[in-house]
Amino acid sequence: MLTGWRTVPRGRARRHARVGALVAGGTAALAMGVVGCTSIIGGNPQADTSAAPAYRSSVSASVSASEATSSIRETQRQQSMTTQAVRGACGRFASSSSDAVDTVNKYVEAFNNGGDIPGTAGPAVEALNHSADEVAGAINEKLSAELTDAFNTYVEAARGVANAISSKAPVSVYNARKDELNRAREKGMQLCRAF
Repeated sequence: MLTGWRTVPRGRARRHARVGALVAGGTAALAMGVVGCTSIIGGNPQADTSAAPAYRSSVSASVSASEATSSIRETQRQQSMTTQAVRGACGRFASSSSDAVDTVNKYVEAFNNGGDIPGTAGPAVEALNHSADEVAGAINEKLSAELTDAFNTYVEAARGVANAISSKAPVSVYNARKDELNRAREKGMQLCRAF
């Protein structure tokens, strides 16, 4: 029986050879990576002073443009909020005053034709006071002074007509207050349409 080196089966030998080749290849790649870029570009770093003013101007223009854009956006946002506020207020004014006019006209028709005066007076007073409350509640800081004044005038006139109906004031008093209400309503509608 022979003693000494043992023979390695062929499959194991190949595996060992492959592993050895991989280790050698990895070591070579690592060595190349370390040795790769070793040259340094010579010279002294210096700022390009001739380009500095143009750069500063560019930055300044960019900042100014950004501020202008922000200002424009804020102005647009404020205008949008004002538009919404005025449209909302005018919508409440137009709707409630229209309802009041329709209800008061039923009262006037009953009064002129000997109809159900007590049955139409109550709803007319209620509609006028409701409209006055709606318009007063619609007034806000976004409205112009002129529109605010017109709405306040309408509120007073609506309450005045409601009071004339509920107190059974003489026809001349009712008509004078009704005329004030019509003028106030027309002024408010003109201003809302103009907006």
